[in-house]
Amino acid sequence: MNRSYWLWYPGDFEIYQALLQNFSREERGMGWPAFWYQDDCHKNVNFRRRYELREKTSFTVYSHSSGYVQINGKKRRFGVSHVLEPGTVNIEIVAGQVTGLPAVYIEGEVVCSDPDWEVTAFDGKYFKAGYSERYTKKEQDPSLWEYDTEIVYPVRLMEMEGGVLYDFNRELTAVLKPTFPKGFREIKLCYGESVEEATDVEMCYHSHWVTAEHGSAEEAASCEPVLGPIPMNAFRYVFIPDCSLGEVDLTAHHQFVDIPVKASFSCSDELLDRIWQVSKETFRLCSGVFFIDGIKRDRWIWSGDAYQSYLVNPYLFFDESINRRTILGLRGSDPIRGQINTILDYSMYWVISVYNHYQMSGDLEFVKMIWPKVMTMMEFLEGQLDEHGFILGRPGDWIFIDWSEMDKDGALCAEQMLLAVCYRTMSGLTELLGEDGECWRAKYGALMEQIEKYFWCEEKGAYIDSFSSGKNHVTRHANIFAILFDLVEEKRKELLYESVLCNDAVTAITTPYFKFYELEVLCRLGKKEKVLEEMKSYWGGILAQDAVTIWEEFDPNVKGRERFAMYDDPYGKSLCHAWGANPIYLIGRYFLGVEPASVAYETFRVKPDTDLLSDFDCVVPIKDGEVRMKWDKMTLSVTASRAGGRLFWKGSEHVLEAGRTLVLSAK
Repeated sequence: MNRSYWLWYPGDFEIYQALLQNFSREERGMGWPAFWYQDDCHKNVNFRRRYELREKTSFTVYSHSSGYVQINGKKRRFGVSHVLEPGTVNIEIVAGQVTGLPAVYIEGEVVCSDPDWEVTAFDGKYFKAGYSERYTKKEQDPSLWEYDTEIVYPVRLMEMEGGVLYDFNRELTAVLKPTFPKGFREIKLCYGESVEEATDVEMCYHSHWVTAEHGSAEEAASCEPVLGPIPMNAFRYVFIPDCSLGEVDLTAHHQFVDIPVKASFSCSDELLDRIWQVSKETFRLCSGVFFIDGIKRDRWIWSGDAYQSYLVNPYLFFDESINRRTILGLRGSDPIRGQINTILDYSMYWVISVYNHYQMSGDLEFVKMIWPKVMTMMEFLEGQLDEHGFILGRPGDWIFIDWSEMDKDGALCAEQMLLAVCYRTMSGLTELLGEDGECWRAKYGALMEQIEKYFWCEEKGAYIDSFSSGKNHVTRHANIFAILFDLVEEKRKELLYESVLCNDAVTAITTPYFKFYELEVLCRLGKKEKVLEEMKSYWGGILAQDAVTIWEEFDPNVKGRERFAMYDDPYGKSLCHAWGANPIYLIGRYFLGVEPASVAYETFRVKPDTDLLSDFDCVVPIKDGEVRMKWDKMTLSVTASRAGGRLFWKGSEHVLEAGRTLVLSAK
């Protein structure tokens, strides 16, 4: 029997799951669905396949949808075996579902639900059906994500403030299961990422009353009570007020997506080692069906934040499927009704991410599948250009870039640089699909000339935010982009480093979101010693707060409960935020020095910095393999599991043969 998958309209699985994800956010008992237009999957679809059968065979179609099978024009039912005689057989399957994902599973020796089926949404356009390696059994329902679970127990219990505090010593996304050794009574569960939040019974972000579903309190106390539903929440601590030790036992049923960690890192620098390990835990928690911002407050999928997760992913998981799910879930369906997440720059990050994913994976089929949506996104973006060719926001668009004071009068320089990268991306994707990308290269060249003409300030040796206001205001952001995306030559990069990045008069980057780009730029400019200092200072400062995951933002000058405040909310700050895991990327790419030299790591470079890292033992994943390295201050050993690698160390270059360990002495 051939292997069968659940099949659906391509992209619909991701769009439907994104809908569920972006409606999962809560705040103090209130649901908080996303504030942008949210697409849903197609509700009725039609699959088709033609077979030339040489012998008699049979098949059965399973579906959770309403619909039927049509064999050579005759309708048949789901769930029963259909016998086919030799000859030409045309099969169509119609599936419709109001509240879920229309999908089908076909079981048979010859006729089965393999990826060669086509599907349409009744608009005359047929595409290869979508499928997932996760859904290969007829008992499954692709409208439901199958989470992995782990039972976790608190490691410390403390009586305080008239109640009991349960410390799980790690962040969880879990459903609590209370038991009552001394008999049931109603309790209030107060969740927190910090002790302060959990014990603030009135203002903690999540809290929940545990009640018996039926019967009186006396009846519930005399037998095992049937408890009301307890929601899944994110927390480290749980506080039960008006409670004593021994009254309530708690277990947490942690729900997660088990994406295997393929990387490892250890070194004798205890702080750097700890930063990597805690970054790993942070990234694992924020990587599920999709890359999300944070697990407690902001469970939405944000394109700008996901863009950074795409960079971290190959240095920890090298999981291509979560990239695809996130890219498809963010994009939604056509027609486009607004910017992704309402943010202009986030739409452009999305375009760039498609090509970045191809560079990592070599997945040309994914590019072909998503290409029509890339084209319509670019048409949408180009519909808001001014007379200079600069992109402007539409009414209701959020011109973001970063939480920073910028001169956003008229066209913003940083936005134009992202548009230029989009044009360059489109040229690459177009040629990848066998077409001429010259028109996109011409647009890139013309836009860069306009950027130079209107935004470059010779006097300040920098790009200004806006030319229309006349303020000639300089922030770091556009100048960082110019270096980060290789939009300027090396001489200009050095000038921008001196005039902007080393200039205390230019407002410093305060958010870890954009600080990451600044640190990567410093790495590219060879200032890795400074980057290492900043990583230890900033991320080390967070760890000094008894953190088990990396926070959304950290200011060492803010003390007490104020440390957890953000967005005018006393506990609005996420203490487990995906962008906090960025050291994994910085260490893997720039300090361990593993990077692709061509698409899908067909060739790759290894350039470890043994001057800044006194010792290390690590595994860095690559496409279809890994690189193992060990440095003990005297000897460097490197093993690549696949061919195509070159080691650059101490001024010499060495070919890495597949599976063979190369040992070099510092002497």
